[in-house]
Amino acid sequence: MRKILLCLTAVLFVAVLLAACSGGGGGGEVDDSARPEAEDDGIVRIYFIPKNLGNSYFQALSSGFYDAISELGEENFEYVYTGPETAEATSQLEYVREATRKGADAIFIAANSNEALNDAFDEARAAGVRVYVINQDIPGGEAHRDAAIMPVNFDTVGAAQLALMAEQIGHKGRFAILSATADAPDQNFWIASMKEELANNPAYARMELVALVYGDDQAEKSAAEMEALLAEYPDLNGVVAPTTVGITAACRVVQSAGVVGKVKVTGLGLPSEMAEFVKAGVCESFQLWNPPYEGYIGAYMAWAEANGTFSPEPGATFSAGKLGDYTVLPNGQILTLETPMLYDASNIDMYSVLF
Repeated sequence: MRKILLCLTAVLFVAVLLAACSGGGGGGEVDDSARPEAEDDGIVRIYFIPKNLGNSYFQALSSGFYDAISELGEENFEYVYTGPETAEATSQLEYVREATRKGADAIFIAANSNEALNDAFDEARAAGVRVYVINQDIPGGEAHRDAAIMPVNFDTVGAAQLALMAEQIGHKGRFAILSATADAPDQNFWIASMKEELANNPAYARMELVALVYGDDQAEKSAAEMEALLAEYPDLNGVVAPTTVGITAACRVVQSAGVVGKVKVTGLGLPSEMAEFVKAGVCESFQLWNPPYEGYIGAYMAWAEANGTFSPEPGATFSAGKLGDYTVLPNGQILTLETPMLYDASNIDMYSVLF
Protein backbone atom coordinates (compact mmCIF):
# COMPACT_ATOMS: atom_id res chain seq x y z
CA MET A 1 0.00 0.00 0.00
CA ARG A 2 1.28 3.47 -0.81
CA LYS A 3 2.11 5.52 2.22
CA ILE A 4 0.97 8.98 3.21
CA LEU A 5 1.34 10.33 -0.31
CA LEU A 6 -1.50 8.04 -1.39
CA CYS A 7 -3.82 9.46 1.25
CA LEU A 8 -3.00 13.01 0.22
CA THR A 9 -3.40 12.18 -3.43
CA ALA A 10 -6.75 10.57 -2.76
CA VAL A 11 -7.98 13.64 -0.95
CA LEU A 12 -6.86 15.91 -3.80
CA PHE A 13 -8.45 13.62 -6.35
CA VAL A 14 -11.70 13.64 -4.40
CA ALA A 15 -11.62 17.42 -4.11
CA VAL A 16 -11.31 17.80 -7.87
CA LEU A 17 -14.24 15.47 -8.44
CA LEU A 18 -16.37 17.32 -5.91
CA ALA A 19 -15.61 20.63 -7.57
CA ALA A 20 -16.56 19.20 -10.95
CA CYS A 21 -19.76 17.55 -9.76
CA SER A 22 -21.08 19.99 -7.17
CA GLY A 23 -19.64 23.36 -7.96
CA GLY A 24 -17.66 23.26 -4.71
CA GLY A 25 -16.31 21.01 -2.00
CA GLY A 26 -18.26 21.25 1.13
CA GLY A 27 -21.20 18.88 0.79
CA GLY A 28 -23.70 21.26 -0.79
CA GLU A 29 -26.29 20.12 -3.30
CA VAL A 30 -24.98 18.85 -6.60
CA ASP A 31 -25.92 20.94 -9.62
CA ASP A 32 -27.94 18.79 -11.99
CA SER A 33 -26.48 20.70 -14.93
CA ALA A 34 -22.91 19.89 -13.94
CA ARG A 35 -22.89 16.76 -16.05
CA PRO A 36 -25.45 14.71 -17.97
CA GLU A 37 -27.09 11.62 -16.56
CA ALA A 38 -24.80 8.59 -16.76
CA GLU A 39 -24.79 6.62 -19.97
CA ASP A 40 -23.88 3.01 -20.63
CA ASP A 41 -20.29 3.92 -21.50
CA GLY A 42 -18.47 1.21 -19.58
CA ILE A 43 -17.44 3.59 -16.80
CA VAL A 44 -17.97 2.26 -13.27
CA ARG A 45 -19.51 5.06 -11.23
CA ILE A 46 -18.85 4.81 -7.51
CA TYR A 47 -20.18 7.20 -4.87
CA PHE A 48 -18.82 7.07 -1.35
CA ILE A 49 -20.99 8.88 1.21
CA PRO A 50 -19.27 9.14 4.64
CA LYS A 51 -21.03 9.99 7.87
CA ASN A 52 -19.77 13.53 7.49
CA LEU A 53 -17.13 15.46 5.59
CA GLY A 54 -13.96 16.74 7.23
CA ASN A 55 -13.52 13.43 9.05
CA SER A 56 -9.98 12.05 8.74
CA TYR A 57 -11.16 8.49 9.25
CA PHE A 58 -13.30 8.55 6.13
CA GLN A 59 -10.62 10.32 4.15
CA ALA A 60 -8.35 7.40 5.04
CA LEU A 61 -11.05 4.95 3.96
CA SER A 62 -11.48 6.91 0.74
CA SER A 63 -7.80 6.57 -0.06
CA GLY A 64 -8.38 2.82 -0.37
CA PHE A 65 -10.89 3.38 -3.16
CA TYR A 66 -8.39 5.46 -5.04
CA ASP A 67 -5.61 2.95 -4.46
CA ALA A 68 -7.68 0.21 -6.10
CA ILE A 69 -8.89 2.51 -8.88
CA SER A 70 -5.31 3.43 -9.72
CA GLU A 71 -4.52 -0.28 -10.05
CA LEU A 72 -7.59 -1.05 -12.15
CA GLY A 73 -7.23 2.01 -14.38
CA GLU A 74 -8.54 5.48 -13.57
CA GLU A 75 -10.04 5.72 -17.04
CA ASN A 76 -12.47 2.95 -16.07
CA PHE A 77 -13.99 4.79 -13.10
CA GLU A 78 -15.76 7.87 -11.93
CA TYR A 79 -15.37 8.20 -8.18
CA VAL A 80 -17.27 10.77 -6.14
CA TYR A 81 -16.70 11.40 -2.43
CA THR A 82 -19.58 13.50 -1.15
CA GLY A 83 -21.72 13.84 1.92
CA PRO A 84 -23.12 16.06 4.66
CA GLU A 85 -21.24 18.41 6.91
CA THR A 86 -22.84 16.91 10.02
CA ALA A 87 -23.51 13.32 11.04
CA GLU A 88 -27.27 13.43 11.63
CA ALA A 89 -29.77 10.63 11.04
CA THR A 90 -31.25 12.13 7.87
CA SER A 91 -28.36 14.28 6.65
CA GLN A 92 -27.29 11.72 4.03
CA LEU A 93 -30.67 11.38 2.33
CA GLU A 94 -30.11 14.00 -0.37
CA TYR A 95 -26.74 12.49 -1.27
CA VAL A 96 -28.14 8.98 -1.74
CA ARG A 97 -30.88 10.37 -3.98
CA GLU A 98 -28.44 12.56 -5.90
CA ALA A 99 -26.16 9.60 -6.58
CA THR A 100 -29.18 7.67 -7.84
CA ARG A 101 -30.17 10.52 -10.18
CA LYS A 102 -26.62 10.78 -11.45
CA GLY A 103 -26.56 7.14 -12.51
CA ALA A 104 -24.28 5.64 -9.88
CA ASP A 105 -23.48 1.97 -10.32
CA ALA A 106 -22.66 1.55 -6.65
CA ILE A 107 -23.24 3.67 -3.56
CA PHE A 108 -21.01 2.96 -0.58
CA ILE A 109 -22.32 4.62 2.57
CA ALA A 110 -21.33 4.77 6.23
CA ALA A 111 -24.92 5.18 7.38
CA ASN A 112 -25.88 7.57 10.16
CA SER A 113 -29.06 5.63 10.92
CA ASN A 114 -30.41 2.10 10.81
CA GLU A 115 -33.78 3.23 9.50
CA ALA A 116 -33.87 6.82 8.22
CA LEU A 117 -32.26 5.98 4.86
CA ASN A 118 -34.23 2.86 3.99
CA ASP A 119 -36.66 4.50 1.57
CA ALA A 120 -33.80 6.19 -0.28
CA PHE A 121 -31.94 2.88 -0.43
CA ASP A 122 -35.02 1.18 -1.86
CA GLU A 123 -35.36 3.91 -4.50
CA ALA A 124 -31.73 3.51 -5.48
CA ARG A 125 -31.94 -0.26 -5.78
CA ALA A 126 -35.15 -0.01 -7.81
CA ALA A 127 -33.20 2.20 -10.22
CA GLY A 128 -30.50 -0.45 -10.59
CA VAL A 129 -27.98 0.99 -8.15
CA ARG A 130 -26.18 -1.32 -5.77
CA VAL A 131 -26.29 -0.08 -2.19
CA TYR A 132 -23.36 -1.17 -0.06
CA VAL A 133 -23.12 -0.13 3.57
CA ILE A 134 -19.45 0.27 4.44
CA ASN A 135 -17.55 0.38 7.73
CA GLN A 136 -20.64 -1.03 9.49
CA ASP A 137 -24.03 -2.60 8.85
CA ILE A 138 -27.56 -1.37 9.51
CA PRO A 139 -29.05 -3.84 12.03
CA GLY A 140 -32.71 -4.37 11.30
CA GLY A 141 -32.43 -2.73 7.90
CA GLU A 142 -30.34 -5.34 6.09
CA ALA A 143 -33.11 -5.99 3.54
CA HIS A 144 -32.62 -2.46 2.21
CA ARG A 145 -28.95 -2.86 1.20
CA ASP A 146 -27.16 -5.32 -1.08
CA ALA A 147 -24.20 -6.10 1.17
CA ALA A 148 -22.08 -4.58 3.93
CA ILE A 149 -18.31 -4.28 4.01
CA MET A 150 -17.31 -4.59 7.65
CA PRO A 151 -13.94 -3.25 8.82
CA VAL A 152 -13.74 -6.13 11.27
CA ASN A 153 -16.02 -8.69 12.86
CA PHE A 154 -18.12 -6.26 14.91
CA ASP A 155 -19.01 -8.99 17.38
CA THR A 156 -15.45 -8.71 18.70
CA VAL A 157 -15.09 -4.91 18.96
CA GLY A 158 -17.16 -3.99 22.02
CA ALA A 159 -15.61 -6.69 24.17
CA ALA A 160 -12.13 -5.80 22.92
CA GLN A 161 -12.64 -2.12 23.77
CA LEU A 162 -13.83 -2.87 27.28
CA ALA A 163 -10.98 -5.32 27.87
CA LEU A 164 -8.47 -2.66 26.83
CA MET A 165 -10.03 -0.08 29.14
CA ALA A 166 -10.01 -2.60 31.99
CA GLU A 167 -6.36 -3.40 31.44
CA GLN A 168 -5.40 0.26 31.58
CA ILE A 169 -7.30 1.07 34.80
CA GLY A 170 -6.45 -2.16 36.60
CA HIS A 171 -9.92 -3.70 36.26
CA LYS A 172 -11.38 -1.26 38.78
CA GLY A 173 -12.71 2.27 38.87
CA ARG A 174 -15.09 4.60 37.08
CA PHE A 175 -15.08 5.20 33.35
CA ALA A 176 -17.19 6.88 30.70
CA ILE A 177 -17.90 6.35 27.01
CA LEU A 178 -17.53 9.22 24.55
CA SER A 179 -19.41 8.12 21.42
CA ALA A 180 -20.22 9.66 18.04
CA THR A 181 -23.95 10.25 17.46
CA ALA A 182 -26.84 8.75 19.37
CA ASP A 183 -28.13 7.16 16.15
CA ALA A 184 -24.86 5.68 14.87
CA PRO A 185 -25.53 1.94 14.33
CA ASP A 186 -21.92 0.83 14.74
CA GLN A 187 -21.33 2.84 17.91
CA ASN A 188 -24.56 1.64 19.49
CA PHE A 189 -23.78 -2.00 18.73
CA TRP A 190 -20.36 -1.76 20.39
CA ILE A 191 -21.74 0.13 23.37
CA ALA A 192 -24.42 -2.51 23.87
CA SER A 193 -21.71 -5.18 23.80
CA MET A 194 -19.66 -3.29 26.37
CA LYS A 195 -22.66 -2.92 28.67
CA GLU A 196 -23.48 -6.61 28.36
CA GLU A 197 -19.91 -7.60 29.20
CA LEU A 198 -19.86 -5.17 32.09
CA ALA A 199 -23.05 -6.65 33.54
CA ASN A 200 -22.24 -10.31 33.05
CA ASN A 201 -18.47 -10.76 33.15
CA PRO A 202 -17.10 -11.01 36.72
CA ALA A 203 -13.76 -9.68 35.48
CA TYR A 204 -15.40 -6.23 35.39
CA ALA A 205 -17.24 -6.41 38.72
CA ARG A 206 -15.20 -3.53 40.15
CA MET A 207 -15.70 -1.25 37.15
CA GLU A 208 -18.53 1.28 36.86
CA LEU A 209 -19.77 2.99 33.69
CA VAL A 210 -20.78 6.43 34.99
CA ALA A 211 -21.72 8.23 31.77
CA LEU A 212 -22.39 7.82 28.06
CA VAL A 213 -22.02 11.07 26.11
CA TYR A 214 -22.11 11.98 22.41
CA GLY A 215 -19.71 14.25 20.56
CA ASP A 216 -21.50 13.83 17.21
CA ASP A 217 -18.15 13.10 15.54
CA GLN A 218 -17.30 16.80 15.77
CA ALA A 219 -14.01 17.77 17.37
CA GLU A 220 -15.31 20.79 19.27
CA LYS A 221 -18.40 19.07 20.64
CA SER A 222 -16.39 15.97 21.56
CA ALA A 223 -13.88 18.13 23.43
CA ALA A 224 -16.69 19.95 25.23
CA GLU A 225 -18.23 16.64 26.30
CA MET A 226 -14.86 15.43 27.56
CA GLU A 227 -14.33 18.63 29.54
CA ALA A 228 -17.78 18.18 31.08
CA LEU A 229 -16.94 14.62 32.07
CA LEU A 230 -13.79 15.73 33.89
CA ALA A 231 -15.74 18.46 35.67
CA GLU A 232 -18.64 16.23 36.70
CA TYR A 233 -16.55 13.19 37.67
CA PRO A 234 -13.30 14.37 39.32
CA ASP A 235 -12.59 10.74 40.27
CA LEU A 236 -12.91 9.49 36.69
CA ASN A 237 -10.36 6.80 35.87
CA GLY A 238 -10.81 6.40 32.16
CA VAL A 239 -12.68 7.08 28.94
CA VAL A 240 -13.43 4.81 26.01
CA ALA A 241 -14.02 6.70 22.76
CA PRO A 242 -14.94 4.23 20.00
CA THR A 243 -14.69 6.97 17.38
CA THR A 244 -11.57 8.49 15.81
CA VAL A 245 -12.81 12.04 16.31
CA GLY A 246 -13.73 11.39 19.91
CA ILE A 247 -10.50 9.73 20.97
CA THR A 248 -8.27 12.53 19.69
CA ALA A 249 -10.51 15.15 21.30
CA ALA A 250 -10.42 13.26 24.59
CA CYS A 251 -6.63 13.01 24.46
CA ARG A 252 -6.24 16.73 23.84
CA VAL A 253 -8.49 17.59 26.77
CA VAL A 254 -6.73 15.18 29.13
CA GLN A 255 -3.38 16.58 28.07
CA SER A 256 -4.41 20.23 28.46
CA ALA A 257 -6.15 19.52 31.79
CA GLY A 258 -2.95 18.05 33.21
CA VAL A 259 -4.49 14.69 34.10
CA VAL A 260 -2.27 12.48 31.93
CA GLY A 261 -1.89 9.14 33.69
CA LYS A 262 -4.77 9.87 36.06
CA VAL A 263 -7.45 9.56 33.36
CA LYS A 264 -6.72 6.83 30.85
CA VAL A 265 -7.95 7.28 27.29
CA THR A 266 -8.47 4.50 24.79
CA GLY A 267 -10.84 3.60 21.97
CA LEU A 268 -10.70 3.52 18.20
CA GLY A 269 -8.23 5.87 16.54
CA LEU A 270 -6.19 6.57 13.45
CA PRO A 271 -2.47 5.92 14.01
CA SER A 272 -1.57 9.12 12.12
CA GLU A 273 -3.66 11.18 14.55
CA MET A 274 -2.79 9.22 17.68
CA ALA A 275 0.99 9.00 17.33
CA GLU A 276 1.64 12.22 19.27
CA PHE A 277 -0.56 11.09 22.14
CA VAL A 278 0.97 7.63 22.36
CA LYS A 279 4.47 9.10 22.40
CA ALA A 280 3.46 11.63 25.05
CA GLY A 281 1.93 8.92 27.25
CA VAL A 282 -1.59 10.33 27.00
CA CYS A 283 -2.81 7.09 25.47
CA GLU A 284 -1.08 3.81 26.25
CA SER A 285 -2.76 1.87 23.46
CA PHE A 286 -5.83 1.91 21.26
CA GLN A 287 -7.46 -0.18 18.58
CA LEU A 288 -8.64 0.02 15.01
CA TRP A 289 -8.52 -1.96 11.80
CA ASN A 290 -7.23 -0.76 8.42
CA PRO A 291 -9.68 1.79 6.91
CA PRO A 292 -8.04 1.97 3.46
CA TYR A 293 -8.58 -1.78 3.06
CA GLU A 294 -12.35 -1.23 3.12
CA GLY A 295 -12.37 1.20 0.23
CA TYR A 296 -9.91 -0.97 -1.67
CA ILE A 297 -12.19 -4.00 -1.29
CA GLY A 298 -15.20 -1.92 -2.29
CA ALA A 299 -13.67 -0.74 -5.55
CA TYR A 300 -12.63 -4.27 -6.52
CA MET A 301 -16.08 -5.57 -5.68
CA ALA A 302 -17.78 -2.94 -7.86
CA TRP A 303 -15.32 -3.74 -10.67
CA ALA A 304 -16.01 -7.47 -10.42
CA GLU A 305 -19.74 -6.89 -10.64
CA ALA A 306 -19.37 -4.51 -13.58
CA ASN A 307 -17.45 -7.23 -15.39
CA GLY A 308 -20.04 -9.90 -14.66
CA THR A 309 -17.90 -12.02 -12.36
CA PHE A 310 -19.66 -11.21 -9.10
CA SER A 311 -23.11 -10.61 -7.67
CA PRO A 312 -23.61 -9.76 -3.97
CA GLU A 313 -25.24 -13.00 -2.92
CA PRO A 314 -24.31 -15.13 0.11
CA GLY A 315 -21.43 -17.43 -0.78
CA ALA A 316 -20.28 -15.32 -3.73
CA THR A 317 -16.56 -14.57 -3.90
CA PHE A 318 -14.43 -11.98 -5.66
CA SER A 319 -10.77 -11.08 -5.84
CA ALA A 320 -9.61 -7.88 -4.15
CA GLY A 321 -6.21 -7.52 -5.75
CA LYS A 322 -3.31 -7.70 -3.32
CA LEU A 323 -5.66 -8.42 -0.39
CA GLY A 324 -6.80 -11.74 -1.84
CA ASP A 325 -10.26 -13.25 -2.15
CA TYR A 326 -13.34 -12.31 -0.13
CA THR A 327 -16.65 -14.09 0.38
CA VAL A 328 -20.11 -12.72 1.12
CA LEU A 329 -21.29 -14.27 4.38
CA PRO A 330 -24.84 -15.63 4.88
CA ASN A 331 -25.82 -12.35 6.55
CA GLY A 332 -24.66 -10.34 3.55
CA GLN A 333 -21.52 -9.06 5.23
CA ILE A 334 -17.93 -9.09 4.00
CA LEU A 335 -15.32 -9.06 6.76
CA THR A 336 -12.18 -7.07 6.09
CA LEU A 337 -10.56 -8.40 9.29
CA GLU A 338 -11.66 -10.76 12.06
CA THR A 339 -10.49 -8.78 15.11
CA PRO A 340 -9.38 -5.18 15.73
CA MET A 341 -5.68 -4.39 15.61
CA LEU A 342 -3.81 -3.01 18.62
CA TYR A 343 -1.65 0.11 18.27
CA ASP A 344 0.86 1.23 20.88
CA ALA A 345 4.42 2.51 21.19
CA SER A 346 5.78 -0.66 19.60
CA ASN A 347 4.11 -0.13 16.21
CA ILE A 348 2.74 3.41 16.08
CA ASP A 349 5.58 4.74 13.90
CA MET A 350 5.03 2.04 11.30
CA TYR A 351 1.30 2.56 10.96
CA SER A 352 1.12 6.32 11.43
CA VAL A 353 2.68 6.84 8.01
CA LEU A 354 0.06 4.62 6.38
CA PHE A 355 -3.20 6.09 7.68
